Amino acid sequence: MALKSSIEWTESTWNPITGCNKISPGCKFCYAERMAKRLKAMGSANYKDGFKLTLHEQVVELPLTWKKPQTIFVNSMSDLFHKDVPLEFIQKVFDVMNKAYWHKFQILTKRSNILLKYSKKLNWGDNIWMGVSVENDTFTYRIDHLRDTDANIKFLSIEPLIGPITKLNLDGINWVIVGGESGPGARPIKEEWVIKIKDECINAGVPFFFKQWGGIRKKKAGRLLQGKTWSQMPELKKAS
Repeated sequence: MALKSSIEWTESTWNPITGCNKISPGCKFCYAERMAKRLKAMGSANYKDGFKLTLHEQVVELPLTWKKPQTIFVNSMSDLFHKDVPLEFIQKVFDVMNKAYWHKFQILTKRSNILLKYSKKLNWGDNIWMGVSVENDTFTYRIDHLRDTDANIKFLSIEPLIGPITKLNLDGINWVIVGGESGPGARPIKEEWVIKIKDECINAGVPFFFKQWGGIRKKKAGRLLQGKTWSQMPELKKAS
């Protein structure tokens, strides 16, 4: 079975790759790294090397066995476009996603330069959503890289939002997720940062999803923004 996810904007996770390394401030308190260490301590075979980048060939075709249509977050415990992942392996993952047309697949990367480099060599089915993570103004160039790919559904994960984003170009973007950092050491998020992004999404007609305020007690902090829950999703083409 797919691994059911507690992430608000998806349903399941699929990890043909595990492990990663930090490349920007948003990675500082990586939840996947904490989880990998915990799973290693529990004796999980896929995490025997902890958070070291590992390709799992035996997991690649799993979505083909999941007959119930679902929304699947790809590599919640890694980054498909990590510099040490061969293009051939990425193409295998894309081949499975295209074959499993009844699912929707959501991919996120901070390595937008590699994503753009490989874009023309990948088969972008309508059921494949491609996103980039942006934590503050410094990394908005990732949005420009995403915009220039051949993905049909392009989205932003502005989480953890650790600083204001003053220049947000939403041309060609289909969805925006915003969230505060959670867990030990969580850095603060300011309401005005979130409201500014939400208002820009409304003005641009882009669906907006506010995931959480975060903090040490994220459940208590909740996800209400100005008294409302924002859970908008992009409109999709029907699979043929």
